[in-house]
Amino acid sequence: MAGTAPRIHILLAASLSVALVFLTTGCANGSSAPTSDSTRPVTSSTAVPGRVHVVVTGEVDLTITDAVAHLDRSGDGSLHMTVRNDDDAPEHLGMVATPGGKRGELVGGKSAEGDGSPSTAGILVTSGTSVTFGSADGPRVPLHHVHGVSTRQTLPVALQFGVAGLVRFQARVSSP
Repeated sequence: MAGTAPRIHILLAASLSVALVFLTTGCANGSSAPTSDSTRPVTSSTAVPGRVHVVVTGEVDLTITDAVAHLDRSGDGSLHMTVRNDDDAPEHLGMVATPGGKRGELVGGKSAEGDGSPSTAGILVTSGTSVTFGSADGPRVPLHHVHGVSTRQTLPVALQFGVAGLVRFQARVSSP
């Protein structure tokens, strides 16, 4: 009889371990945290370069329009665009990248409401507003030695936002 007690303890311990695994797995799967499928961004763009709309249900609704890279022969110039934030949370543009590892410089604008102003997180775009980069008092994105313009006169651009994440699209290209 003394030999059966250790077996019962082992079986009981094993059963409790299995039950604990099922309970913790069930709690993890039943959590209210979004799954990777529900947080995957749905990015749509029109056939027209210079426009992209990024939507993540309940998290992000961001539209970039009229994106034009004004570049001279050496690749110097600026990126003009309008960023519309239709989400409930404020957004920040933290980085602009172009082909060849080049980065646009973020220069904040002057706004009483804070839109377009610089911060440690980037250029602010409050919820329900639009910020025009390249306007008179708005923020600017100077570009230096940019290459990679396509034969269709477009430039691949990547924008890094605080909430929306990395957004890639084609900006139109024109002479300054």
